Amino acid sequence: MTLKIEVVPYQSDWIELFQEEKMQLTRVISEENFISLHHIGSTSVPSLSAKPIIDLLLVVKDISKLDLDNEKIASLGYLPRGEFGISGRRYFPKGGDNRTHHLHAFQYDNAYDISRHLLVRDYLRTHAEARKSYANIKIAGAKKYPLNIDGYGDYKDSFVKQLEKDAFIWHWKNQ
Repeated sequence: MTLKIEVVPYQSDWIELFQEEKMQLTRVISEENFISLHHIGSTSVPSLSAKPIIDLLLVVKDISKLDLDNEKIASLGYLPRGEFGISGRRYFPKGGDNRTHHLHAFQYDNAYDISRHLLVRDYLRTHAEARKSYANIKIAGAKKYPLNIDGYGDYKDSFVKQLEKDAFIWHWKNQ
């Protein structure tokens, strides 16, 4: 599978696409296990250029019980991929080569992974210079690695790690 990496200007309909997906997912995920579902990633940050893929963060009570919902989640077009490189996560891409959504699920007590996604989102929403710099990195990475998701990810890696540090420091300074 070869995904074309394309970074596009922010689109206001990404919020609606998230809301629509949230409604569908909350219907198929066990109510007893469900805690919350958040819009994360670049499409959740107004005015930030992004790959047009909606990232969702699902928080559940018991990550192993989420596996029991795999068939129902798959009925919405998601592919259950297990941890997929991040211990304690469940990952579900949707759309195959024409990827439209990524569902990342974590158990409620996985505070680091949940926090880093939410804090980076909130930091980018409130810091225009960081948002601009991140957009520039993503656009350059997509031009350099248009068919290489690993190369694209590696290109952004040091910036994203610094962004995560900045977001955590910002959060704790503002408590």
